[in-house]
Amino acid sequence: MIKMISFKEKGDLKKTTMFLEKCLEPFNMGVLDKYGRMGVEALRAASPIDSGRMAHSWYYTIERTDSGVKLIWSNSDIEGGYNVAILVQYGHGTKSGRYVPGKDFINPAMAPIFEQLKDRLLKEV
Repeated sequence: MIKMISFKEKGDLKKTTMFLEKCLEPFNMGVLDKYGRMGVEALRAASPIDSGRMAHSWYYTIERTDSGVKLIWSNSDIEGGYNVAILVQYGHGTKSGRYVPGKDFINPAMAPIFEQLKDRLLKEV
C-alpha cells in the first residue's frame, strides 16, 4: 500500500523576504559601493593608455534585482559605435583589414577585487 503525503499552503513569504532584504540593505550598499570604487580604480590603473580617455571612462552602478543586488562596472568610451574597452580586451579588425589582437587587462585587474569582495561577504555570512 502506497501512502501519499500532501501539503497545502496559503500565503507567501513576501513580508519575511522584504524584512530580511531591508536588514541587509545597509551592508550591501555600503560594501558594494566600496568595492565598486576599488574596481573603478583598478580598471583605470590597468587600462592601456593611448589618449587616456578609456581609462577615465570607467564607472560602476549598483542595481537591485528580484533576486538580490548587482554590482556592474562599465566603460563609456564609445568610438564608431563600439565600446573601446571591449575592443581592446578582445581584439578587433581595422578599416584597413588589419587585426589588432586583444589584451586581457580587465580580468587581471579585477581578480583581486573579486577575491576581496568574496572574502568580505563570506565573513558576513
